[in-house]
Amino acid sequence: MSFKLKNLGPGLLFAGASIGVSHLVQSTRAGADFGLGLIWALLLINLFKYPFFQYGPRYASATGESLLEGYKKLGKGVLMTYYIITLATMFTIQTAVTIVTAGLASTLFGEFLTFEIGNRVIKSIEIWTIIITFICLSLLLIGKFKLLDKLMKVIIIVLTVSTILAVSMALLNNSDPISFKQILPENSIEIAFLIAFMGWMPSPLDLSVIHSLWVVEKKKELKVFSTKSAIFDFNVGYISTIILGIGFLLLGALIMFNSGESFSHSAGKFANQLINMYKTSLGNFNLAYIIIGIAAFTTMFSTTLTTLDANPRAMAKTTKLLFNKSSKFGYIFWIALLAIGTIFIFIFLASEMGLLIKIATILSFLTAPFYAIINYILISSKHTPKAWRPSKQLHILSWLGIAFLIGVSVWFLTTL
Repeated sequence: MSFKLKNLGPGLLFAGASIGVSHLVQSTRAGADFGLGLIWALLLINLFKYPFFQYGPRYASATGESLLEGYKKLGKGVLMTYYIITLATMFTIQTAVTIVTAGLASTLFGEFLTFEIGNRVIKSIEIWTIIITFICLSLLLIGKFKLLDKLMKVIIIVLTVSTILAVSMALLNNSDPISFKQILPENSIEIAFLIAFMGWMPSPLDLSVIHSLWVVEKKKELKVFSTKSAIFDFNVGYISTIILGIGFLLLGALIMFNSGESFSHSAGKFANQLINMYKTSLGNFNLAYIIIGIAAFTTMFSTTLTTLDANPRAMAKTTKLLFNKSSKFGYIFWIALLAIGTIFIFIFLASEMGLLIKIATILSFLTAPFYAIINYILISSKHTPKAWRPSKQLHILSWLGIAFLIGVSVWFLTTL
């Protein structure tokens, strides 16, 4: 058992990065607004994204290099496209996840006194943003990949147990009949939510690139990390994200559906509503509060931590491959830039949490076909050892996935 646990790592990091806004915010909203009516979308998008996520660890473990080196082999233009997309989206994504984490921290652990700097009032949630960003930054710079790897095992276990307990309590306290009628959104607002919901479910497809970098790091640590081990590790993480996604959707449906409540777009108010509605419905006592608090905060802290590591790691590697400037624009440069940029954006846009999340998630869905096509071309090419190219079943699933992602993107764009 200890050997297996030791060999798990990148897949749990994948789960930690995935189980965040997509689950706590989007899945809960889906349950609150549609009941169990969007389970079809959750299962379908996880199915069709599966091969493209799996190609990250498959390629990295089979070749010993990340998808970024593979992208460069397909052409410098492919790598440059990735670089531009990541640079354009990483600040919005990091801010979106940190806003929710800070809102939960302020609700669970208490608010700081506001104070003024010149004409600017610094609020409690802004102080929490700085504290959380600093804690994550310190953990990553001091502990590096090894600490992140070990910490995520604990976080995912705590998250899974607390979420299962919360869902179990919600089911026990529910006396209303549960409808499994599936819903296809019709108006533009509902369609936009569906696209946002699927955009980060279980996460943006560019996480496959980060996953491949984590696998390369894991191979350095273990010396022996076979392709079979990497795929098994990924499957554990992927299945975890699906189970917890259904769990949060169930919580939203059981607790908030038909309650008459609407979510605020302010991070602090949203966190307050989320915790208080769970607390009231599960029982207004300390145990319910503790369980929900642990599940919610662990969810968002794990995402904030892993995404703060992910994009700087990818940008440092991409910069080196494109411009050979690893010393000047390395990991420390990019993580510092992302941390500062996140705080800066947050201070000016904290009240627009809903808008930030919608922009980030829709952009992630619209860029998904690019990553799906490139990952599929690379894993099927001569750059991947023949023994680890996709099976016939994976080929078929990849074709269906690409068609689905393109088709839904076109459908969404025609409804604007």
